[in-house]
Parts: sequence; C-alpha cells; structure tokens
Amino acid sequence: NAQYARCVAAGECWRPESDSSYTRNSYYGNTQYANYPVIYISWDNAVDYCRWAGRELPTEAQWEKAARGTGGQIYPWGNQAPYSDLLNYAGNIGDTTAVGSYPAGASPYGALDMAGNVWEWTADWYDSDYYSSQTTWRNPAGPASGVYRVVRGGSWFFNMSWVVRAAIRGWLTPDFRINVQGFRCLLSP
Repeated sequence: NAQYARCVAAGECWRPESDSSYTRNSYYGNTQYANYPVIYISWDNAVDYCRWAGRELPTEAQWEKAARGTGGQIYPWGNQAPYSDLLNYAGNIGDTTAVGSYPAGASPYGALDMAGNVWEWTADWYDSDYYSSQTTWRNPAGPASGVYRVVRGGSWFFNMSWVVRAAIRGWLTPDFRINVQGFRCLLSP
C-alpha cells in the first residue's frame, strides 16, 4: 500500500478502486496497513506501477518458476499440504495480511507470499490450451492477445488447497478490480 501510494502521489498511478478491504473500512491510505498488499488494482494499474518503479510484471512462466523453483514442487514451500504457518488462505485470517508474514512459506528463491494472500496479475494473456501447444518449455511467452489476463497464487479467501498450488492459473478481464487481487513486480527487468 505505501509503495503504491508513492506512485499515486507522483501522479503516475491511479488510486485503488476502493480504500477498504474485505473486513476493514479503512485500508488503503491507513498507515496501519502500509506493509499490506495493495488491492482493487486493475492490470493496467499494476503495469503503470511497475513501469514507474523501473520494473515490469512477471510473465506467467517467470512467476511460476519463482514459485516452484527448478524442482517443480507443488507449492512454493515444497510438496507438503498447506497449513496456516505457511500462507494466508482458506479464510484463516479473513482478510489480507502484511507482506512477508509467512517466511516458512518462501519459495526456493526466497520469494514470499507466492501462495495465498492475494491473486497476482502477470503480464500474459490467458488461453486455456496455450501451453499444451508449445514446443519449448524454456521460458515460454504467453499468447499475443486475448480477453483475459492471467492471475496466479490464489488468495486468502478460497477454502481449497488446490487453489494455492504453484501451477494453478486464474484469469480476469484486465479492468477487473476486487479485494483479493494485487500484483508483484520483477526485481529486475
């Protein structure tokens, strides 16, 4: 929230669609939630922020590799089923949590919050059959166009462990903004 607010203050980003979260009337702009993920952000808002920060949204393949590592594990922390010490999911908190609250759930690369908390926009368009038609699996590029953008990682809201698996793909229209979706930028483009 605090990082995104700096982009808004610089005139390079739009405010989130809402200042609230699922259970909090005052969320965005409230210093108590400065280290929480920004929500109610469209795909374009996420791209604008990453560009302002000198970064970019990860492709779907980059996001998944950061979550699974090279060993292809099921979840960012490994193959062990999720539980409340690893991530914010299944309504165990009932809303978002501070970024980095689950260090035991880190990916092989040390990336935090790759499962649960909020769905994350990726750079790619969604096509349900796209990857099955690829002849190379080395950093495949997504489709050139589409209707929906890919989101990854699940969220705090869903009560099913399969939704937070590293390979699960979701899709939303680029202008969609809800309280269970945010984004992350690549550390370096």
